[in-house]
Amino acid sequence: MDLLLHLRYFRAVAEEQHFGRAAERLRMAQPSLSQRIQRLERELGVRLLARGRAGATLTPAGRLVLAETHTLLDAADRLHALVQRVQGGAAGTLRAAVPPQLGGATVAALLTAYRERSPGAALDLRELTTAEQTAELAAGTLDAGIVRHPCPTTGLGFGPQLHQPLGALLADDDPLAHHPDLDIHDLDGRELLLFPRATAPALHDETLTACARHGCTPGAVREVTGSEFTHALILSGTRVVALVPRTAPEPGTTWRPLRGHPLTWRTSTAWPAGRDGPAVRLFTDTAHDVLREHAGLVPTAPQRRLFPRPASEFPL
Repeated sequence: MDLLLHLRYFRAVAEEQHFGRAAERLRMAQPSLSQRIQRLERELGVRLLARGRAGATLTPAGRLVLAETHTLLDAADRLHALVQRVQGGAAGTLRAAVPPQLGGATVAALLTAYRERSPGAALDLRELTTAEQTAELAAGTLDAGIVRHPCPTTGLGFGPQLHQPLGALLADDDPLAHHPDLDIHDLDGRELLLFPRATAPALHDETLTACARHGCTPGAVREVTGSEFTHALILSGTRVVALVPRTAPEPGTTWRPLRGHPLTWRTSTAWPAGRDGPAVRLFTDTAHDVLREHAGLVPTAPQRRLFPRPASEFPL
């Protein structure tokens, strides 16, 4: 027996004090309603209503049960509403992550946009490398994330890929910093600062392979974590350059785009396969919009031009 449903029938009869009017309100046949109330009385072991020609009146036991019925049904209605909001992504907590070097402004925009699109939900956001994210997504300790490719695909679902062009972060007094944009050949022989390979091995190798393919062989590659250490190394000498997405440079440094965009990071949202519920879909849609609007990511990799762009096409 569906106890809550039968209690709703009982409450309707008690409020109407008449089986006929209650049946009409519930849009059901009166005999069927009477049978449901009798079944509820047998289940509870007490008589709830006294039937008479004038209608139906509550027994002393019925009055006590009705008081509890209001409490139970109100709680059930609140629970049902909450579940609907969770299913719609408008409530609950979503565990998500972003990769390093996404940019503080982009992360702030993601948090704000998610909150605006789902006022009743919470976003538990952490900064994790792609390797850490894929491990946690597979383990079920993370609901969604923003990852960089190439990355493991087993057991994961992915949103559309976006491309984030890399540029050169230089010291202000570096001769290359005086150019509005650079050719990747200009970086040949320099010491390159790049994220640790252990955090995203495939992406690390892909970036260096792309450098070599476009004629840039670094004199050395130093793995660094954290913007402060990167900043210090760049200021230590004019032959040091970091390959990073467009960023707001720290004092004493300058970011310059690379002509033709030969280096890009491929980025997308990710989630455990088969677990892309409403909250995950809301996060992935929000992240995709924020990455395009605030981080400058584009749907397809920019194509190398045969001729350099005018400096006016690179607003800095």
